[in-house]
Amino acid sequence: MLPHLSMTTRLKSQAYWTTGPLMGEIRQAVLPDLSDGQVRVQALFSGISRGTESMVAQGLVPRREWARMRCPAQEGAFPFPVKYGYSLVGIVEAGPARWLGRTVFALHPHQTRANIDEALVQRIPSGLPPRRAVLAANMETALNGLWDAGILPGDRVTIVGAGTVGLLVAFLAARMPGVQVTIVDKDERKAPLARRLGCAFASPSWTFDNADLVVEASGNPEALAFCFGRAAFEATILALGWYGTTSPALPLGEDFHAKRLRLISSQVGQVANVQRARWTHGRRLSKALELLLDDRLDALLTGESSFASLPATMRQLAMDGTGTLCHVVRYDEG
Repeated sequence: MLPHLSMTTRLKSQAYWTTGPLMGEIRQAVLPDLSDGQVRVQALFSGISRGTESMVAQGLVPRREWARMRCPAQEGAFPFPVKYGYSLVGIVEAGPARWLGRTVFALHPHQTRANIDEALVQRIPSGLPPRRAVLAANMETALNGLWDAGILPGDRVTIVGAGTVGLLVAFLAARMPGVQVTIVDKDERKAPLARRLGCAFASPSWTFDNADLVVEASGNPEALAFCFGRAAFEATILALGWYGTTSPALPLGEDFHAKRLRLISSQVGQVANVQRARWTHGRRLSKALELLLDDRLDALLTGESSFASLPATMRQLAMDGTGTLCHVVRYDEG
């Protein structure tokens, strides 16, 4: 049962805003009355997507990407001030009766409570801890990437970058029949986690070049050239990392041509072309949540702090998030 809340309490909200380079603040807001087709969600947890949100925190979103980088429920505008984020888990406290008391996920910025369109919320599957559900947006990116890549049973797959998205891609790929997955990362502390997910681990000094699919998931602009050297003849390179304002220098006259490599991109804003005729964004997000029903994925939640401390937390992660995968924001009070 939800605790009784007065109307005055229900209308109060706080949200995190990025206000300048490595600067943020908690802003007060009063929510309007619910519109038809909306639910009011009281937050339990949200997740920080360290790569993208660190770029937002530093003001590094390229001007030409400002429109495409908008997330649902974003307020303000890039570079600053902007209310940004896309991984909120909470309990429905008001709205149609079929939603009341349900634990849901929404692509929404960090906020204590929010009015959200029904079409933009997904029920958390039975058995999925709400804290782990903050990985849903990253899982959706990983799922879409594998669709784009066209992975096949028996493939040899190399994932470059053991961040949250890279590890989720590896987790999904390793569950396919006969697929052998190797995760490459300079941080050897990630090796036990790779093995826990059913994958091999290698340092960047690894020299094998036999992968049918190489996934660049680090966001490091130098990593794409590294991927060329790890791919087999006529293999696919999937660019899943995002480089912001930097431009990778690619040696297109070497392995790229000699090996007849195929370089493709993946971006979660659109459902992968091979699935687009049948899959909606809602169906894909629902499947992403279902795919999180594995206790091993709790290891990807590597930090937790309160909503009240979010300005300091976001600054710290943007300056030095070494070893951080998904950082969880805890809402102690609605």
